[in-house]
Amino acid sequence: MSKHDAIAAEGAVYFLFGATGDLARRKLFPALFSLYKEGKLAEDFAVIGLARRPRTNEQFRADVHESIGEFCRYKADDEALWNRFAEHFVYMPLDIKNVDGFRELSRLTVELDKKFDIPGNRLFYLALAPELFGPVSFNLRDGGMLESPGWNRLVIEKPFGYDLESARKLNTQLSQVFKEEEIYRIDHYLGKEMVQNIEVLRFSNAFFEPLWNNKHIANVQITLSETVGVEERGGYYDKSGALRDMVQNHMMQMLAMIAMEPPSRLHPEDIRDEKVKALRSLRPYETAAEVNQHVIRGQYSEGAVNGKPLSGYRQEDSVNPESSTETYFAARVYLDNFRWAGVPFYIRTGKRLPVKTTEIVIEFKNVPNNILFANRHELEPNLLVIRVNPMEGIYIKINAKKPGAENVVPVSMEFCQSCMVGINTPEAYERLLHDAGRGESTYFTRWDEVAQAWSFVDRIAAVWREGNASLQFYPAGSWGPERTDGLLAEDGFHWWPVNGQVEDNVIWISGGPK
Repeated sequence: MSKHDAIAAEGAVYFLFGATGDLARRKLFPALFSLYKEGKLAEDFAVIGLARRPRTNEQFRADVHESIGEFCRYKADDEALWNRFAEHFVYMPLDIKNVDGFRELSRLTVELDKKFDIPGNRLFYLALAPELFGPVSFNLRDGGMLESPGWNRLVIEKPFGYDLESARKLNTQLSQVFKEEEIYRIDHYLGKEMVQNIEVLRFSNAFFEPLWNNKHIANVQITLSETVGVEERGGYYDKSGALRDMVQNHMMQMLAMIAMEPPSRLHPEDIRDEKVKALRSLRPYETAAEVNQHVIRGQYSEGAVNGKPLSGYRQEDSVNPESSTETYFAARVYLDNFRWAGVPFYIRTGKRLPVKTTEIVIEFKNVPNNILFANRHELEPNLLVIRVNPMEGIYIKINAKKPGAENVVPVSMEFCQSCMVGINTPEAYERLLHDAGRGESTYFTRWDEVAQAWSFVDRIAAVWREGNASLQFYPAGSWGPERTDGLLAEDGFHWWPVNGQVEDNVIWISGGPK
C-alpha cells in the first residue's frame, strides 16, 4: 500500500440517501467497512442512513452487517472491530420533500459531530433517482444542513439527466446550492483499477507514449460486454437503452482516458481539462446517413447459451412487447485532432453477449509489407490490451521466431493484476468514496465532461427518435448484429478476441492460458 493510498479520509458525517436501497446494500456499506478496516476511515466519522421506511438503529446496523457478510471482500468476524464500526451508524426516517425533517436531521448531525469529534464536514451521497437531486439539494440548504464550519460535498449517481437539455436543467438546480468543485458525479468505471492505470501506462513508460498517435496506431477497440439481460431492471432499461445507460458515461470516459493529451500537472483539474478536450474533438454525426453509416443499433432476440434457452428482450418483465429500445450499441468514431486524425475508434457494448468483459485493444500499424520478415511471413499486428473487467491486467502481443522452427508467430505476454491481489482487490466504490472523503476529484466527472458526452450521443438519439435508423436483432448469446463485423471490415480490420476467448495460434511466453 502506498503512502498516498493509506491517507485517511477527513473526518465527516456521511449522509446516505436511499440507505435501504440496493446500491447501499451491495456497494456502499461494504466499501465503508473495507475503508475502515484498512485504516482509510478514522474514528472521526459517522454515517446517517436516510430513507422513507421506519427503522431503528439496531435494525439498520443489522442490515449493514448482513450486507458486509454477503458482498464485502472482508468479513466482520472481529467482534470488537465490528462493534467500533457499527457504533458510527445511525438511521433516521426522512421524507425528502419535507424541509422540517432536514432541520431535525441537522440537530442529529450536530450531536454526532460532538460525539465523534467531527469538524463539521458533510458528505451527502444521493443514491436516488436523478429527478430528486434538485429538491433534496434545496432542502439541504433550506433545512440548515450547509451551515456548518466544515466542507460540504455532494456525491450523485448516474444517470445525470436523460439528454443534454435535462442534464443542463439538473445542473442549474444543483449549482444554485453547491459549487461545481463541491459536486462529485460518480461513474464507477473511473474507480476501476485498470481504468486508473491507463494514465500510468501511457505517461510513465517511454516505449508507449511516443507511439501513442496516428503514425503508429491503426485503430482502437473498446468493448464493454455483458452476459446478463435486463433482469429486474426492464422498466428502467426500456426508457434508457444502451446509448444512455453505457455509452454516454462509461464508454465516453474510457475513450477520453485513452485519447487525452498528457496533462501539464497531476492535478485533478488539469487531468479533467484534457479529458474534456478529447471529448470536444469527437467528430459529430451531422446527418441521419452518417449515423446509419457509422452506428449500429441492436436488440437481443431469443437465443441459447450452452443449450440453455434465453428469452428475447421483448419477452422480459416490464418491457414493452413492441419495444425498439437498443440493448446493443456499436459505433465507429473519430477524433479530429493532431494526435488521432484518421484513426478509427470502434466501441461496442451490449447485453446477452457471450462473454462478460471490459477491454481496450490498441492495434498498432504493421511493419511495411514485403520488406525483411514480412516478405516471407504473414505478420500479425502488435497489440496492447488493457483488461479492465472482470480480470484486470495488461496483455501484449508481438511477433517472434517459433522455437526450433523458421516460422515467425505471434507470442503473448500478460501482466495479471488480479492474480497479484486476488480477492482483496479494492472495489471501485471504495476508491471513489475514499477520494470523495479526501477531496480528490480526479476520477469524478465534471459538468463540461457530462455536457460534451451528451451533446455527442444526443445527435444519435435524435436520428433514432425520428425513425431514421433500423433496429437490428441478434440472438441472445451471440456477439451482436452481423453488421458489427462489417463496421471494421470496411476499414480492413476485425474485432480481436476478448477476455475468455483464447487465440489458438498464439504462443504464451508465461502466465497465460495453457
